[in-house]
Amino acid sequence: MSTVDVTIMGAPYRLVCKEGEERALREAAAFLDKKMTAIRDAGKIKGNDRIAVMAALGVAAEFLSARSPAGPLSDMSLLDMQTKMSAMHQVLDGALTPQETLF
Repeated sequence: MSTVDVTIMGAPYRLVCKEGEERALREAAAFLDKKMTAIRDAGKIKGNDRIAVMAALGVAAEFLSARSPAGPLSDMSLLDMQTKMSAMHQVLDGALTPQETLF
C-alpha cells in the first residue's frame, strides 16, 4: 500500500491506495477538488458535506452519460468501471471521513 497526500478545497488529506495507483488517485483528487471548488465558489450551496454530495452527483451524471451506448465509455468493461468507481470512492471516503467528527 502507498500513501498519497492531496488537497481538496484547501484541506489536506492523506489517502491510501495500491502501489502504482498513486497518479490515478492524485488525478481523481484534483478532479474532485475542481468540481467541489466550483460548487463552493458558485455560492449556492453551503457546507462541505453538501458540496461533496453535489460534486459526487455531478461526477456520477457525467459518468453515466459517458457510459451510454453513444458515449465514450461504451466499450469499457464492467471491471474497468468498477476499478474507476472504487478509486473515486476512496477519494470521497477520504474527503468525507474527517467531516464525521464535526457532527
